[in-house]
Amino acid sequence: MWRYKSLFVLGLGLLFALILSVQMGMYVMNHLFGTIISLNIFQLCISLFHGNTFVYHAVLIAVNTFIAYTIFMIVKKVIQQIFGIYKVNKRISIEKNIQLTEKINGTYNRKQNDITIIDSTEPIAFTMGFFKPKIVLSSALITMLDKAELEAVIYHETAHQKYYDPLMLLVLQIISEVMWYIPLTRWSYENYKIMIELVADEYAIKRMGSELGLGSALLKLIKTRLSGRGTSALVPFANGTVDFRIKQLINPEPTIPVKMQTKSVFISINMIMILMTLLVVV
Repeated sequence: MWRYKSLFVLGLGLLFALILSVQMGMYVMNHLFGTIISLNIFQLCISLFHGNTFVYHAVLIAVNTFIAYTIFMIVKKVIQQIFGIYKVNKRISIEKNIQLTEKINGTYNRKQNDITIIDSTEPIAFTMGFFKPKIVLSSALITMLDKAELEAVIYHETAHQKYYDPLMLLVLQIISEVMWYIPLTRWSYENYKIMIELVADEYAIKRMGSELGLGSALLKLIKTRLSGRGTSALVPFANGTVDFRIKQLINPEPTIPVKMQTKSVFISINMIMILMTLLVVV
């Protein structure tokens, strides 16, 4: 159930990015290669004004600045993520518990050896990596959970790995931050973060055949968190998703966890309508 809803939210966020990216690409091709592509909103905005006038040059500068800013921000955020992943990988390689890593991969038949165990006093579980995601667990987490609970957590993280959630989150995050003027992109990003946790829970419950292992693990992690011994980086507690996860475990709810704001929908739809109308006029 949540898998299809998460795909809808993901597609909604990508739709806005696709429309603007195609338009920007057309505009850049017009200027770099002299190719005349008619269905281009940015070229249309410039062509509405006569050449060699103050208004014309002002619009030209505004359009070029907007596109340059968008490209710069996308490149900047991608580079930041690459360096961030590099730093995390370096720290993981230092703190990696080789013997425990081999044991866990063997116990849970992970043929790709895609689970890494790090020595830490914090209960940590997360999935990282964009094209070859891997699961990272801490020694403290393994000590805290029993066999069924740990297996449920591993299945939960396997779902994130299987559906490339780190990559999808990165794409939606960049879209929401760069295209801040379209509120639904932020809505898509925030909702997708919640939904992928529910999708991962569904996957774990299906593989385990019961909610008990996952529910028990979640309760232990909540207790650790409330006692002040938990880490803020722990994935199950990211952005308040734990409330929805507990509700889902107790009484599965078929509605979207975060409702759309009327104002955001109105502004976003009007932005897209303006784009599409101008394209039709062209």
